[in-house]
Amino acid sequence: MSGTTRKYSVSIPEDLAETVRAKVGPGEFSAYITAALRQRLAMERLSELVDDHEARHGAFSETELAAADALLGGTADSPARHGEERSAA
Repeated sequence: MSGTTRKYSVSIPEDLAETVRAKVGPGEFSAYITAALRQRLAMERLSELVDDHEARHGAFSETELAAADALLGGTADSPARHGEERSAA
């Protein structure tokens, strides 16, 4: 998903945009937004894969979830661990 870039006009809450601008500095706003969009797409794809796996094989066991948390460096209290993030997407 790279190649030619193109300008788009999007509406973003002012406080959010200014927080990002202050964080990344001049000239890096687009790169930050691009990375955020790529991460969001990857997380949506991962959610689809998990849903597909669970539809075919049933829900993941607590042992499997704990192993995934350890592998990914997550915590047992993370939203994704309990499914809140997946259901909101």
